[in-house]
Amino acid sequence: MGVTEPRVDPRIALTVAVLAVSTSAILVRWSAAAASVAAFYRVLLTTALLAPLALGRHRSAFGRLSRRDVLAAATGVALAVHFAAWFESLAWTSVAASVTLVQCQPLFVAVGAWALLDERVTRGTTAGILVAIGGIIVMSVGELLGGGTIGPRPLYGNALALVGGVMAAGYVLAGRSLRQRFPLIPYVTVVYGVAAICLLGFVVASGHPVTGYPPQEWALFFAMAVGPGVFGHTVLNWALAHVESSMVSVSLLGEPVGSALLALLLLAEIPGPSTVAGGAVVLIGIGVVARSRALGATPAD
Repeated sequence: MGVTEPRVDPRIALTVAVLAVSTSAILVRWSAAAASVAAFYRVLLTTALLAPLALGRHRSAFGRLSRRDVLAAATGVALAVHFAAWFESLAWTSVAASVTLVQCQPLFVAVGAWALLDERVTRGTTAGILVAIGGIIVMSVGELLGGGTIGPRPLYGNALALVGGVMAAGYVLAGRSLRQRFPLIPYVTVVYGVAAICLLGFVVASGHPVTGYPPQEWALFFAMAVGPGVFGHTVLNWALAHVESSMVSVSLLGEPVGSALLALLLLAEIPGPSTVAGGAVVLIGIGVVARSRALGATPAD
């Protein structure tokens, strides 16, 4: 069976995507809106940008949605909690710690695949998870001792970032079957739409205003949607159809590095020694897990 060559080199697409997602934490920090509000508008505007394409070129895909597929679209709930928890974490801990911990998603995917999908866990995967846990401990204990820019409540912020990572893993695991049967744009449009509805509920329940924000806030919301939303996560989803998932996972390890550098340059946020050392160990552990799961995977053909 022939494979259509992509018009864009997937390696270039991955580079653009990682650079785009690296700006997310900075844009959230620049916003004065509540975390749930910023998350809501990021997802809503991303959905609005993709919906015309989904309803135009891919309209027929929606007609193939079954009741099971509609239930699968509830992965948007996990995505909503991911964004709400991670955006909030950035108010309490450093950018470097928050982005590194939320990027622990591959660890939780490995555990979830073992517990829920009966996938085999290799020794390499186990070793990588243990290494990453050690890095998380180093990072969190070190932040309690001070040093560098750590935020007002680093342990709370770190915990929220980990919740964001768990929810992102749930989104990936729950959405596997739907993504395999439907094109990218209809898939992400449905999931983003569900996430936007959930986040709107969070905003209303929290008593935050939905409208009335100044122009600079709307500009930041739009930047979150276009950059990390369209050119970041949506392009990463596209890349999964053209390169190995391990390459995408390893490429994403560049996000914490990029975000930390941008935080240093734009926010004057200097990560402490424990954040740097622990973060490096976490990234090594994630890399080991990604590589081990790729080597242990059974070819689809």
